[in-house]
Amino acid sequence: MKPTLNILAVAALALLFSTPGRADLIGFSIGASYWDPDLSGSFNSTGGTSVNISDDLGVDASSESSLVISLEHPVPFLPNFRYQAVGLDSKGQKAISSDITFEGQTYSAGETVRSSIDLSHDDIVLYYEVLDNWVNLDIGLDVKRFDGEVSLVGSANTTPSIIGVDETIPLLYLSARFDLPFSGFYVGADVSTLSSGDNSVEDTTLKLGYESKIGFGIEGGVRTFSLELDDADNLDSDLEYDGAFVNGFFHF
Repeated sequence: MKPTLNILAVAALALLFSTPGRADLIGFSIGASYWDPDLSGSFNSTGGTSVNISDDLGVDASSESSLVISLEHPVPFLPNFRYQAVGLDSKGQKAISSDITFEGQTYSAGETVRSSIDLSHDDIVLYYEVLDNWVNLDIGLDVKRFDGEVSLVGSANTTPSIIGVDETIPLLYLSARFDLPFSGFYVGADVSTLSSGDNSVEDTTLKLGYESKIGFGIEGGVRTFSLELDDADNLDSDLEYDGAFVNGFFHF
């Protein structure tokens, strides 16, 4: 986490001492993203049992597709805009090997427990272009608005134990892209991060892409999203989604 924060600190200083870059014309991009992550980690309610989502509950992450739109403009000091709806709804079912206490309810060893971890969120990025040539550098704010829940329900008791995840988390955002000369290909990375006490969130994308002269493009790579929370709405979590993605887009 510290190297990422150091990079963002340098980028933030560059933003303070530079005029926000401006696009020559209004640019609009629309596309679709497909992400196939693996999910690992653990969670517990405050005072409850820490459970490993894979070993204890058999939870597997599902592949997700989403819409991505962005808007860039030449208006000084008004940030550019990017939006993505990120679906992260994972489910599992398993006969547990030991007792689990979650949100005041105890599930006994041998009981079949169905679980759901929904960390779906809206990803809203407001950013400025610091550089806009063969090297592109964007700096700004990534606001993640969560509207999900973590729930368990056992075969011995059909009443589920549920903790809602209703959080809005602002992250520092940095995006760098390097265009390879005369080819249409590029490499890049996007990083959104926040660390405060025992809580931390990081969303990192490494990508290789191609954009044609008429605006059609495709890119792929690896995306990692980690969420570590300490007593957020009575939930402790240390979760990570990691896997390959592919995006297709058209840039007007």
